[in-house]
Amino acid sequence: MRLTRSFAAVLMASALPFAAPVGGQQAPQEFTAADLPEMRVMGDVDPTLRKAQAIVNGDVITDTDIDQRMALVLAANNGAIAENEKPRLRLQVMRNLIDEKLQLQEAASNDIKISEAEVDRSFDRVAANFKRSREDFEAYLRNAGSSPAAIKGQIRGELAWSRVLRRKVEPLVNVGDDEVEAVISKLNAAKGKDEYHVGEIFLAATPETEAQVMNDAARIVGQVRQGASFVAYARQFSEASTAGVGGDLGWVRAEQLNDVVAPVVTSLATGNPATSVSDPIRVPGGVAIMNLIGKRQVLAADPAEAVLSLKQISLPLPPNTTEAQARAMVTKFQAATSNMGGCGRAEEVAGTLGAQVASNDAIRMKDLPPPLQTMLGSMSTGQATPPFGSQQEGLRVLVLCGRDDSTAQVKAPNFDEIYAQMNDERVNMRARRYLRDLRRDAIIDYR
Repeated sequence: MRLTRSFAAVLMASALPFAAPVGGQQAPQEFTAADLPEMRVMGDVDPTLRKAQAIVNGDVITDTDIDQRMALVLAANNGAIAENEKPRLRLQVMRNLIDEKLQLQEAASNDIKISEAEVDRSFDRVAANFKRSREDFEAYLRNAGSSPAAIKGQIRGELAWSRVLRRKVEPLVNVGDDEVEAVISKLNAAKGKDEYHVGEIFLAATPETEAQVMNDAARIVGQVRQGASFVAYARQFSEASTAGVGGDLGWVRAEQLNDVVAPVVTSLATGNPATSVSDPIRVPGGVAIMNLIGKRQVLAADPAEAVLSLKQISLPLPPNTTEAQARAMVTKFQAATSNMGGCGRAEEVAGTLGAQVASNDAIRMKDLPPPLQTMLGSMSTGQATPPFGSQQEGLRVLVLCGRDDSTAQVKAPNFDEIYAQMNDERVNMRARRYLRDLRRDAIIDYR
């Protein structure tokens, strides 16, 4: 788990990975994996309406604050949150804002100040993640029903709390060299075995609240498996220090995970939320939900770094195409491309279909959407994917022309990295107790 990492963007476009060719020319065109349409989520919020919902040790949380944070989560999930889930989500947003106030107050009491310049730098990094200028990103947030102030407030709280923990908690945590060496010995013994890129959501629980927390965790799992963003839920619900980066734990070996969590993670499969997201897991201090993002072998080449040579065959759909007509075109398209004999015949087959061909000889596997990574990872040279697309974008097929696997090796276990992870885990445990104490002593008035 990580404590001090910058605010990361969680909104993700769900669209085709390649730009549609234009015009009727058959000459190959260049395309990239970054050509994703913009996601637009609209919401109406009156920014002048600011009714107090809670007062935390004198600091006010308004319904506008809650609505704008809610809008961030809804945008991150492309609006795919069930109506009966929204009241629970609103309650969790309120809890998060209360915790944020307590964290900022604790930072102020320790004379910790976060400058506007620091917040602005983090905000600019978020905008850059969206490939937008600051002004464009601010307009996007407003169109989504949120505001720049909502994200900046979250950034400020995360920076302040990280600084509090570095000053007040980290000096009290000790990790022995012998403990680190023991973990490294286990890792060295695991060469050639699997390691996992995982995300986590941790919900704190006591024996008295465990049943309710398990129910809450089960609802989160249900939403994520139905298409909601794990990253967004981690940011808003998780009480682990990794919440600020969407729950991302990075690459870990099974030996580095909790003994209860490890067998669950190793049983998950990537590519589909139904198989990559775990059921709620009882762990010391609460409940965990794990998400398997990727899998590779220890000290082996990373498949995600493979460089692919691809040809894309694009077939536009005429305006007003009916569903029945589209299905017939898909059947014809698939029949023509499934056994066409490889990339050498791509232009010939495209010509018979009235389609266009584009190519890219240097596209990294990791730059493709996860479903395409899974599909292409199991394909042989010359094979084509099934057709995919939409009415607006037309139909697409990708043909695998070649693959160059990365020769880079995953680096061996590093003492400092293992030490940092163990240290973070212990700091995180103390941080949860610290925040519980702040909640216990707080004076909170609900309106």
